[in-house]
Amino acid sequence: MTTMSRDLHLDTLAIHAGQAPDPQTGAVMQPIHLSSTFAQQGPGVHRGFEYSRTDNPTRHTLEQCVAALEGGQQGIAFSSGSAATSALLGTLAPGDHVVVSDDVYGGTYRLLTKVYAPLGIEVSRVDMTELRNVEAVMRPSTKLLWVETPTNPLLKLIDIKTLGWLAGTHGIRLVVDNTFATPMAQRPLLLGAHAVVHSTTKYLNGHSDVVGGMVVTDDEDLAKRLRFIQNAVGAVPSPFDCYLVLRGLKTLPVRMRQHSQSAHSLAIYLDAHPRVHRVIYPGLPTHPQHALAARQMTLFGGMITCELNGGLAAARHVLSSTHLFTCAESLGGVESLIEHPASMTHASLPAEARAELGITDGLIRLSVGLEAEEDLRADLQAALS
Repeated sequence: MTTMSRDLHLDTLAIHAGQAPDPQTGAVMQPIHLSSTFAQQGPGVHRGFEYSRTDNPTRHTLEQCVAALEGGQQGIAFSSGSAATSALLGTLAPGDHVVVSDDVYGGTYRLLTKVYAPLGIEVSRVDMTELRNVEAVMRPSTKLLWVETPTNPLLKLIDIKTLGWLAGTHGIRLVVDNTFATPMAQRPLLLGAHAVVHSTTKYLNGHSDVVGGMVVTDDEDLAKRLRFIQNAVGAVPSPFDCYLVLRGLKTLPVRMRQHSQSAHSLAIYLDAHPRVHRVIYPGLPTHPQHALAARQMTLFGGMITCELNGGLAAARHVLSSTHLFTCAESLGGVESLIEHPASMTHASLPAEARAELGITDGLIRLSVGLEAEEDLRADLQAALS
């Protein structure tokens, strides 16, 4: 990130970071470099690019832009959020220990328990909302604290600054999955995290037409290792996908403000509805970590989780009755989505683990899109009736 970039607001960085007009043609939009290989002036003598698995100009631009938004120096792009997660876990060795949020994305849990645990990586799942819970499971072999905040799907808030202090004290790395919040709502690197991971599929792209992932870090050693894994494993996004995410990033600030505004209003509406048992949204004073949210986040986000009276039958009815809220997995697009964590995004969690966390059969998760708030409210009102 350039010195100029450090002085700019996020709204400006989203449009300009790493994206100067093309020097050859003057094109304002970044070209999509679909070439798989690049001409060399001689053996090993090239202009910075040699093969698109190793590096690609369009991907390089995307990496620079997201790094700037997160306030970091190094961005490393991957073909999915899971690939980005796997690359970070791939920096560990057999016998290393990871402490992870108990309420974590089901795909992350699946990677840890089904892929890396058999390879010798030890995993402890704890409620990270209390520092003492983390300290209680830490060992000399602990190498990584893996945090989601807000968590998925229960939207618990975890104190990044406090965990960053704990990780620094013990010489271990803190990784924060910032997919739900985005850098528009919080910037974990500035709070003490060592790396930030994103599913760019979600808010960063924002249009439900790309699958991708990203890691941002200031740690040069970690970045070097991740770039080696990126090239060696080859789980890289296509230049066209990188272009689509870059296009989406240009409207990320205005989108996130609208997502958050509409979600906040709908959360208040749902909280007062007689058919809703409870609403979980960081912007509500009833949220257990509302004070932390107000301190750590600049926006409260576009995600709402609520538990319906009537359990599974009520959840099925609502999910099959909405018209503007589409029943589908994923989140962060311009269109509103609604899903049932117990049978969809978190079905990979054992039933006992879901019960322990509070992921009940009546729990539903809403990704509030950019439709008119009044229309979304009417859609929920009809479905709840």
